[in-house]
Amino acid sequence: MLSPSYLHTLLSSPSDFAVRRDTVSFISQCCSNSNIDPHLSYLAVNYLDRFFSSQGVPKPKPWVLRLLAVSCVSLAAKMKQVEHNLFDFQGNEGFIFDPQTVHRMEVLILGALKWRMRSITPFSFIPFFISLFKLRDPPLLQALKGRATEIIFIAQNGIELLEFKASVIAAAALLSAAHELFPIQYPCFRKAIINCSYVKKEENEEEKLVRCLKAVEEIVINGHERGMDEMEERSETAGNVLDHHFSSSESENTSAMKNRGDKDGGKKRKVGYCNNQRVQTREIQQC
Repeated sequence: MLSPSYLHTLLSSPSDFAVRRDTVSFISQCCSNSNIDPHLSYLAVNYLDRFFSSQGVPKPKPWVLRLLAVSCVSLAAKMKQVEHNLFDFQGNEGFIFDPQTVHRMEVLILGALKWRMRSITPFSFIPFFISLFKLRDPPLLQALKGRATEIIFIAQNGIELLEFKASVIAAAALLSAAHELFPIQYPCFRKAIINCSYVKKEENEEEKLVRCLKAVEEIVINGHERGMDEMEERSETAGNVLDHHFSSSESENTSAMKNRGDKDGGKKRKVGYCNNQRVQTREIQQC
């Protein structure tokens, strides 16, 4: 669990907010370099937030943030039993850390996490909530699950949902996806989730779900607007790819790292699903 004061710290300190944002970007870059399952990236960011919540947000030193990012991704890969190469994660630009240095940081992170690597994520709750919807066609179920998953990935880049439990985020993401894909059936989906025993048994859970859904919808709208701006600014880029440029603002000599110089950043693959796609209502069972 995150410290209750963690979100307040990020909201009240622009420098701490920037540190988290930049480290999350480094994690995304690491995962993009090795083209691995995006769920691993989500778990790595979860470790990062838990570490910051326990130990405090460090000073904005680029090499420290990059080392934290590489170590969190490495721990997530080990937890998911994914074969990985540390040098593949790090790519060919910026600071490059040897395995011993990464291992020492991993131990530090594990200590802050009290060696609890199993994190509850929203993805664990999607099958339960999606079973409440009257959808029987596998393609429709897959479309709903895919869009909800994409929304969860997008939302993790910001801090708006840090105050909510994983189950609430999953329910809100599914409702947001349902509103996009099945607008006519949306009231039925919303009623099914709000009336389910899991939501009703928790005090103020319905109120939290409503607030989380509002935050998710704002994230989706803002994310879509940013995406349109980026497409206009980078018309030469493919629709599925974003260019990320990272440069190091300082260099520090240590025996544990080598600086290979700054190059243009790697490209990050976006989870693709058309935001405006709607499914014909005749393909859906009535409530």
